[in-house]
Amino acid sequence: MVSLQNSPTIHRTLFRHTSPHLQKNGGFRSSRRGGISFVVKAVQSPPSSTTVADIPGRRQVIAIVANAPLVFLFNQHSYSFAAENKKGFLPVLDKKDGYSFLYPFGWQEVVIEGQDKVFKDVIEPLESVSVNMIPTGKQDIRDFGPPEEVAKTLIKKVLAPSNQKIKLIQAKEQDVEGKAYYQFEFVAQAPNYTRHALSTVSIGNGKFYTLTTGANERRWEKMKDRLQTVVESFKIFNV
Repeated sequence: MVSLQNSPTIHRTLFRHTSPHLQKNGGFRSSRRGGISFVVKAVQSPPSSTTVADIPGRRQVIAIVANAPLVFLFNQHSYSFAAENKKGFLPVLDKKDGYSFLYPFGWQEVVIEGQDKVFKDVIEPLESVSVNMIPTGKQDIRDFGPPEEVAKTLIKKVLAPSNQKIKLIQAKEQDVEGKAYYQFEFVAQAPNYTRHALSTVSIGNGKFYTLTTGANERRWEKMKDRLQTVVESFKIFNV
């Protein structure tokens, strides 16, 4: 059984080159992944105009989609399930990197160094979803070991700062259209906040994909169904 921590490929890429950390203001920190950052254009506009201000001190900016040089448009024919069956959510389709997911209506896209996509609630900064990818020579997520082993390693090494107390609540494997995904739930406790999070990981296109979403523990009961929709909507397709 292969361990994430002991795998030369995953250690060299996942744990050295990509190590996003939650900060107390709900953001992330990581070394920069090479390549171009792309912006997804939402297929519908919010019901009312909202002025969004960046949070002082955060390493992020609000993405401006109107003049984005490269825009991946949502394919209403191939992925119509997302728009039609999930009221209150908007779809993301990244044709270049081969993945799609839903995020709650009202969340704003932001650009964070080292992350491929990030959407978040600017009022509740711990409520967010992020997608990250690194190269891997593995063909299946199960090559790294069972769900609980992979989840613990990712949380400890990547998804939570080392000074936070973490607790893995559950980890499971799901098969979606013949592809294995690991999905897990965990809590990361900092001195001044606790974040309750869900993650899903899988392998495709020669990449190790990680989607993580979560909320402040005090809002978990209110947000958990929506966050579960986000994590279960994540799909990888061949490109």
